[in-house]
Amino acid sequence: MAGEPGSAVVPPPAEGGKITRIGLCQMTARNNKDANFETCRSLVEEAVVKGCDLVALPECFSFIGAHPGEAQAAAEALEGPTMQRYRELAKVQKIWLSLGGFQELPGNEQEGKENENKIFNTHVIIDSGGEMVAVYRKIHLFDAPFTGLVESKQALAGGEVVCCDSPVGKLGVTICYDIRFPELYQKLRFGHGCDILLAPSAFSMPTGEAHWDLLMRTRAVECQCYVVAAAQAGLHNEDGNRRRSWGHAIAVDPWGKVVAQFDGTSTGVMVVDIDSNSIQDTR
Repeated sequence: MAGEPGSAVVPPPAEGGKITRIGLCQMTARNNKDANFETCRSLVEEAVVKGCDLVALPECFSFIGAHPGEAQAAAEALEGPTMQRYRELAKVQKIWLSLGGFQELPGNEQEGKENENKIFNTHVIIDSGGEMVAVYRKIHLFDAPFTGLVESKQALAGGEVVCCDSPVGKLGVTICYDIRFPELYQKLRFGHGCDILLAPSAFSMPTGEAHWDLLMRTRAVECQCYVVAAAQAGLHNEDGNRRRSWGHAIAVDPWGKVVAQFDGTSTGVMVVDIDSNSIQDTR
């Protein structure tokens, strides 16, 4: 788990041009919003001590279900109390947050029998003043029955490509399974000028073992961008679906070099130095 605030060893910044820092997080979320918030708060506090400008939290950071229907029951509007807690956290800690996948309750415009009881999987960027500056609803839903996960049974697909400026560079905002669709990342890099591609995830065990590193490094090399993928790791519950996530949260530089990576079970924060010269030199 994350260390106590003030206990972290702060590594020296990398050499190069303008250096900014992302706190790459790995956690094991439960079906308990309060417990998950305490975990996330600890991670954010550790990242602040380490001098980070932005903290990257994974998909399902605030909740991950153990039983059918739990995710839908946990869903809230972006104006609801859960998102408000994280906005206040960003404001108090004076740091940007990448909230990698939130169970968002759709608005009335999504009404219809085919959409009944479905939610959005939403990545929210919050600035250091607690304001939401970007909202991305996952476009590519993970339907892979051999893993036991069919996301379209509970989720609606988004349709908009989303990016935003930030202290660490221009962010391309995506979620997990999107990483398998290179055209999205091409649009973010060459159409919108992104420098950092965020891919927060809760990857399944079989697909993670097969393709996780390969996909992250490939997107970095073809787009000449940093790829930063916070991750869920390990066993999420013992009394329901016993879902496990692959972990191995990773950051890759524009040359395809892995600059930070967790193992499959540990949790905490790793510092990723973002070097603006590295981006330009590679390009």
